[in-house]
Amino acid sequence: MSVLRLNSRSLSELTCKPGRSKTDYRDSTCKGLLLEVRASGGKTWYLAYVNQRGQRRQHRLGDLRDLSLSQARTLADRYRTSVAMGDDPAEQATRLKQVPTFGEFVEQQFLPHLKLSKRSWGCDVSLLRCHLLPFLADKPLNAITRAEVLAFQVGKLDEGLAPGTVYRVMVLLRHALKLAIEWEVPGLEVNPCAKVPLPKVNNERQRFLSPEEAQTLLAAVHASPNDQLEAIVLFLLLTGARKREALDAKWECIQWDQRRWFIPITKTGQPRHVPLSEGALLVLRRQQLITGHSKWLFPNPATGEPFQSIYNSWNSARKLADLADVRIHDLRHSFASFLINDGRSLYEVQQLLGHRSSSMTQRYAHLADGTLLAASGSASNVLMGR
Repeated sequence: MSVLRLNSRSLSELTCKPGRSKTDYRDSTCKGLLLEVRASGGKTWYLAYVNQRGQRRQHRLGDLRDLSLSQARTLADRYRTSVAMGDDPAEQATRLKQVPTFGEFVEQQFLPHLKLSKRSWGCDVSLLRCHLLPFLADKPLNAITRAEVLAFQVGKLDEGLAPGTVYRVMVLLRHALKLAIEWEVPGLEVNPCAKVPLPKVNNERQRFLSPEEAQTLLAAVHASPNDQLEAIVLFLLLTGARKREALDAKWECIQWDQRRWFIPITKTGQPRHVPLSEGALLVLRRQQLITGHSKWLFPNPATGEPFQSIYNSWNSARKLADLADVRIHDLRHSFASFLINDGRSLYEVQQLLGHRSSSMTQRYAHLADGTLLAASGSASNVLMGR
């Protein structure tokens, strides 16, 4: 290595010594600054330093074509200061090279996690493939900015994508990047989604069947060509279960003595027990005579396995009942409304529906107004001497 007092004019004259692949020229004016001259003619600035552990390192500053001598000296002085404060520029550069793209992180870490932790991971995969990966697949994690995330969200809304779908996409992105930070994936320290407000969504659509509508619907499903539909719909109305919970239910999970149904995996990822009323037990006893040979409560007669979808038969039945606006998930809402109208508390509804928090059950609070009004009359009776 040659030590020279480098100047702007001499830089162009420096060459690689014969028989070598490269020659280093150290600047005598700026501590640690050197210019690597390669046999191919390339010239690159480096900073040579000793880190806090006593290890000798070299950190690339840039090409001579991009950095002048004065700029290289200024940059070298800045990096020496950071070394004195305990940083190691070479290690930081190595870590940055290890930063995965969003697409790599999703395929290698996030998707395997979803498949192990979420029963409904297929929905997340669809959102990733259709919306997030086309936008971010080739983007290094540390290059994703808050401004880009906000522009992405606004762009999706401008395209006409439903606010509810945009909301789910943004929650998924926020969750993915949050996990990247928790798992200490190189390059990401702050979640760029953290301060991006989520789109407002009015997702509290509430449709409750009246007792009369429920009877009309049951008559329609009774007439369905799908001979399992009536039992499925009645079971959902009597238990408040989610559709997939019922379709995937097994006879081994019916605890007859305890009068309850054990659901090993729910939407929340936690198992739960569902008390079975006399009506629900009656449906199961009838069903056992029909499907007791199967391990499933409601097997598809064509396959012997759970139904993948009952939409066509359900859609025909609700139209026949003139209830085309009723979704199958509204049977769960209707179960809750029947409970509250019968005087049951929101706490009881929360437990029967398997909500993890009371906030989920608050959507039914207005149904309890009549019950609360009657309860408030108790104080009046006491105070007024009635």
